[in-house]
Amino acid sequence: MSGGGSAPGGFGELLRGLRVRAGHTQERLAHAAGVSVRTLVDLERGRTRGPQRRTVQALARALALDTADLEDLERVAACGRPRSRPAAVPSATLPLPRDLSDFTARTQDLARLRALAEHPGGAPAPVAVVAGQPGLGKTAFAVHAAHSLAAHYPDGQFAVDLRGMDERPADPREVLARLLRALGVTERAVPHDTQDRTGLLRSITAVRRLLLLLDNAADEDQLRPLLPGRGDSLTIVTSRHALAGLECAHRVDLALLHREESVGLITRIIGAQRVAREAQAARDLADLCGHLPLAVRIAGQRLAIRPQERLGKLVAQLAREESRLDSLRAGSLEMRAAFALSYRRLTPTARTLLRRAALAAGPDFSPETAAVLAGTTLRRARLYVEDLADHGLLQPHPETERYRFHDLLKLFATEQLAAADEPTALAAARDRTARWMLTRATAAALHFDADHGRTPGGDPDPATAPTGCEPARAWLEAERAQWLWALHHARAAGWHREVVDTAEAMHWFSDRTQHWEQWVEVFRLAVASARALGSRAEEAVHLNYLAWAYNMCTYDHHAALETADAAFTAAREGGDRLQMGWALGYGAGALKRLGRTGEAIAWLRDSAACHRDNTTPQGRVAELTTLNGLGVVLRETGHAGQALAIHRSSEAICRAGIPGQSPEVIAVYHAATLHYLGCDLAALARWSEAEAHLRRALAAFEAADMPAWSEPARLDLGIALHRLGRDEEARTVLTRAHHTLRELNHPRHGEAAAHLEALPDAGA
Repeated sequence: MSGGGSAPGGFGELLRGLRVRAGHTQERLAHAAGVSVRTLVDLERGRTRGPQRRTVQALARALALDTADLEDLERVAACGRPRSRPAAVPSATLPLPRDLSDFTARTQDLARLRALAEHPGGAPAPVAVVAGQPGLGKTAFAVHAAHSLAAHYPDGQFAVDLRGMDERPADPREVLARLLRALGVTERAVPHDTQDRTGLLRSITAVRRLLLLLDNAADEDQLRPLLPGRGDSLTIVTSRHALAGLECAHRVDLALLHREESVGLITRIIGAQRVAREAQAARDLADLCGHLPLAVRIAGQRLAIRPQERLGKLVAQLAREESRLDSLRAGSLEMRAAFALSYRRLTPTARTLLRRAALAAGPDFSPETAAVLAGTTLRRARLYVEDLADHGLLQPHPETERYRFHDLLKLFATEQLAAADEPTALAAARDRTARWMLTRATAAALHFDADHGRTPGGDPDPATAPTGCEPARAWLEAERAQWLWALHHARAAGWHREVVDTAEAMHWFSDRTQHWEQWVEVFRLAVASARALGSRAEEAVHLNYLAWAYNMCTYDHHAALETADAAFTAAREGGDRLQMGWALGYGAGALKRLGRTGEAIAWLRDSAACHRDNTTPQGRVAELTTLNGLGVVLRETGHAGQALAIHRSSEAICRAGIPGQSPEVIAVYHAATLHYLGCDLAALARWSEAEAHLRRALAAFEAADMPAWSEPARLDLGIALHRLGRDEEARTVLTRAHHTLRELNHPRHGEAAAHLEALPDAGA
C-alpha cells in the first residue's frame, strides 16, 4: 500500500492490512516486534488509536515496510494521539545511586561489562548478573560500572532496588510501572496487565540504548518480566542468589580482594600517610577482614572518623574472634547485619545445617559431615549445601564435593549456634559426628592393613563407603582434620578403646603417608588411651608407632629415642620380644640420625637378635626391616661392601616371600631393598648397576603411590645419572625430586637442590 491515503478504519485497520499482506499471524508479529499479543489485538481493534512512535517503528521493522508504508503508518498513529499530550521524555525518577570515589580494584570485571557495552550483540539484549556472598560489594560494583558506562547509553540510565532480602520483595508489576513512568510513559498509558507492561518496556528498550540497574533481585521469577527482549540496552542485575535458572545471562563472579587491593581500599579511605606509618598493621587489618570488601570498608570508615587512632588498636580488637563481628560496624554499616539478612531468608532446616556446619573441623567439609552434624540424611544435606552455596553463604570447592565458610561467615554461624541450639543438642551432635568419623576412618584405614588381612567392614553408611585403596586414601586425606578432631574428642570423652582401635587400624596407612606430621598426634593419643585402659602391651605397640612418627614425620630424633626407650621398657615388662625388637630398631634410627652410629649398629644387632627366632610373619618382616637398617648404617660408615651383602640377603628373603604375609607388603619391602642396593652400588661407584636398581625401586614406589618413599629414590637416581654423564636427564629427574621433596618437607630437599646446583649449565 502506498500513495499517501489513510485507511478509513484508522490505525488498527491499516495495521491489520499490512500484517495480512506480510503473512504474519498476530502471535508472530507480536513476537517479532517485541510487544504482547494483547497489545497488538488492542491496536487492531482500535482500542489504542495512537500508539507511541517507538511502537510504530518496532512494528514497521517487524513487517519490513518500505518508506511510504512507514510514513502512512506513522501519520495515522499521530492522528490518533491526543493533541495536547506532550512528547514522551524520560524522567529522572529512577536515577543511579551515588558512585563511590574510593572504589577500588575489580578492573577485569569492569572490562567484561565494558565489552558488553561496546559489542552488545542485539538479540537478546545483554544481561549481566553480579551474584555472590554477602559483603562482596555487588551493589557498589554495579553502581560504579553503571556510572563508568553511562556514555554508552545516551537514552538514560535507571536503577531500581528490587528488595530481594525483604520479607516481601518488590512486585514485578509495580516495578514495571515505575520503569515505564521513568521512561516517559504517562500514568494513563501504563497498561494494567503485567504481561502488557513487559511488552511495552521491551518495545521501548528495543529502540533505545538504555542501562537498567536492577539491584538486589530475589529470584528469577521476579526478574524475568523486567528484562528487555532485544536491542542494545544493557541490564545489570545484582543478587545474593546465584540466579542459576536465568537464561542467556553473562555472569560476573566477584572474588575476594587480594591483600594489596584490601590495603589499597583502606588507603583510599584514610590516606596514604596514615597507612605508611603502620604498613604491617594495615596488612593485618586486611587479613582479619578476610579481604571481604564490606568488612574492609567498615574497618576503614571506623578509622576515618577517628583520625588519631592507631591501626594497631583496631587490629588488636579484631584479633579477638569472639568479638570480631562486634567491632566490624561503623554507623549503619554492620557486617553482622549483612549476614543476618541472608540468614533470615533461609528455611529452618537450612539454618540448622549452616549453623552445625560451623562445628566441622578443618578449612572445609563434606556433605556427609554436614549431614551427621545436622542430624539429617545425606540426600537432604547435599541439596541444602548446594542451596547455601547458591545463596553465597558457602563457597564450593571447584573440583571436589566440599564446601567452606568465609572466616567472618563462620564466626556468624557460630554465634547463631549459641543463640539457637541447646547445649545438649550440640553435645549430641558432636558425639554423633565423632563416632561416625572414627568408625568410617577405621573402615577406610583397614584397606591398607597388611598384618591381619582383615576385610574392611562396619562402615556407618555402607552405601557411600570408600571401596578400594584409592577411594579410601582419598577419603582419609580429605577428612584428615575431621577424623583427627574425632580422635581428640574421643580421648577427652573417655572412649579409649575407640581411640586405640582407630590408631591401630591406621598403622599401615601411616607408613604410606609418612609426610603427614599428624601421625605424631594420632599415636600420642593412642598411647594415652592405652595407658588409660591399663594395657601395657598396647602401650608398647603405640609407643613404637610414636617413635617411628617422631623419626620419619617430624624428624624429632631426640623425642624418637626417648619414646623408643619407653617402648622397650613397656615391651620388656610384658615379655614381648617383637615389640622390644621394634623399639631397638626405632631407637637405632634415631641414634643414626643423631650421629651416634656406633650405638646405632649395636642397637640394630640387638634388634636382629630379638627377631631371629620369631618365625611369625610379623617377626620375619621385623627382621627384614632391621637388616635393611643395619645395612644402611654400615654403608654410611664406609662399609658399602658389607651393606651390599646384607641387602642382597634381604632381597633374597623378599624374592622367596614370607608365608602369611601379603604380596603387597612384600612388594613394598622389596622396593625399599632395591633402593638400598642401588645406594650401596652407588657408594661402590658401580653407577650403571645402581641406576637399574634405583629405577626398579622408583617404579614400585610410584605404583604404590608412596611419595615419601619414591622421591628419595628419584633423588638417588638423579645423582647416579649425573655420575654417568647424562646431565640433562639428571636435571629433569632432580628437578622433580627437589620440587616434591620440598612439598613433603623432607629433610633431603636441600640435598636435591645442591645436586641441581652442581650440574653444569644446559648447553655449556
